[in-house]
Amino acid sequence: MAKSPPLMDLPIKTAERGFYTGFSKHVAITSKILVAALIVWAIAVPDTAAKILGDLNGTLLGTFSVWYIYAVALFLIICVVLALIPSTGRLKLGLEGDKPEFSNFSWFSMMFGAGIGIGMLTFATAEPMYHFATNPNVIMGEASGSSADNVTNAYLWSFLHWGLSAWACYAIVGLSLAYFSYRRNLPLTIRSGLTPLFGEKLSGILGHVVDVVAVVATILGVAQTLGFGVAQFVSGLHRIGFGDWLINAETGDPSSAGVITALLIIMGASTLSALSGVGKGIKWLSNINMGLSFFLLTFFLLFGSTFFGLNALVQGLMAYIVELPKLLFTVWVSDGVEGSEAAQLASWQGGWSVFYWAWWIAFAPFVGVFLARISRGRSLREYIIGAIIIPSMMCFVWFTVVGGTAIDLTLNGGAGEAISGAGQQNQLFAMLDIMLSPALGWIMAVIVVVLLLTYLVTTADSAILIVNTINAAGAEKPSGRPHILFWGAALSLVVGGLLIAGGVGAIQSAMVIGALPFSLVMVLMCIALVKAIIKDGMREKNGVQSVHIAD
Repeated sequence: MAKSPPLMDLPIKTAERGFYTGFSKHVAITSKILVAALIVWAIAVPDTAAKILGDLNGTLLGTFSVWYIYAVALFLIICVVLALIPSTGRLKLGLEGDKPEFSNFSWFSMMFGAGIGIGMLTFATAEPMYHFATNPNVIMGEASGSSADNVTNAYLWSFLHWGLSAWACYAIVGLSLAYFSYRRNLPLTIRSGLTPLFGEKLSGILGHVVDVVAVVATILGVAQTLGFGVAQFVSGLHRIGFGDWLINAETGDPSSAGVITALLIIMGASTLSALSGVGKGIKWLSNINMGLSFFLLTFFLLFGSTFFGLNALVQGLMAYIVELPKLLFTVWVSDGVEGSEAAQLASWQGGWSVFYWAWWIAFAPFVGVFLARISRGRSLREYIIGAIIIPSMMCFVWFTVVGGTAIDLTLNGGAGEAISGAGQQNQLFAMLDIMLSPALGWIMAVIVVVLLLTYLVTTADSAILIVNTINAAGAEKPSGRPHILFWGAALSLVVGGLLIAGGVGAIQSAMVIGALPFSLVMVLMCIALVKAIIKDGMREKNGVQSVHIAD
């Protein structure tokens, strides 16, 4: 048992010449066909696509809610346990002499920007406001909606969705890939995380399927994030005076022309950034958007409802820590009676918690590969703290300071429904209008629009680079500029096609569908990682090689 070295060579056949030189044709061509088919379907028959996606989405959320909840709980528990155990916490994600490639600030900036930046701008105001009005505590009669006794509950549920559980989904994928790629010299691609379970079989069809599932999940997960960001970006452009043609006058949502214009700007910039690689464009953009994020946060600390927000942070964080062990495993099941408490709770959980778990899982192959790519040389404990604890705290502070200002203005500042009724993509801009004079409100809106653009570009270019990496059998600097251009165009068309087909709802449906098969891959990655760490510990005790030898 554990008397021989682990698998340290996983050959993946790549083309040696032609258009796909350096790429796995099985993965690259199959994933392109699947994504292209989705694009054509969404654009050719948008109403049919939206209906089928919506129906399938509802079925999956109802059928697999227990699976999603327990799977995410597993990801967080494994990350925490591995970090707390002294022997595993000290493990280096690399060889003994490996040093981190990026400074702590750049490392965290890239991690945070790719993982959650856009969503934070959209939901830091919108989600606390929604949960302030209604949440499970209100449904169960334990608090009153839109009242002072519901503020802590609003943050309890916001923290649940954007805190430790979300980042654990990303972290477990990145940890698995970094462990196997940098300690065992396996390719930096999803299939490598399953080698302790399936071994050399992953060089063939099984491995190709795993990587294709990861690529499709990545495109759909990133499309979901970009969909929210594009809607807010278009609203911001409209707010600062780029014209009424950006908005659909009947619905208030971005017009088709607005979506197309925004995507041309975002994807053009992101494709150029992706061509420059991680060390240049992505690194500098991440540093810029982190600096602008701190500027905006400082603005709200100075001029927002700081005391209210910090009090909400303390109260919400205490409630979150106390309730988290229970919430991780809470599953509400409908009793089939329309309007009953059980039915309302099950519906709320499916539309919020389960939806979020599916979103983070779909986003995990992209963020996970990216985290692994930028984390070589870090210890396992350092990685967990940097990938889970610090980003979660950043989200908590942002949600309470920014969202707390919105709640305080609504509860005590006479804002009425000016913020809550503004629509998800407009709430941040509506709050700035209430807080500031027209001239200062316009200046701050411009800053938010620029910040949105940098986050959108960072997310998109990172996704393009990671998809290319998976298609190139884990090559950290994949060649093939045409492929980068293809995925930039494909991502634009997926977002645009699904937005036009059925708005953000169509993207949400497609994302939940794409997340399900990858959730199984992630659970298997957890099992494989634990098995590998245990066996490597036994190998070291027996004097057997457990890491590859540097050339």
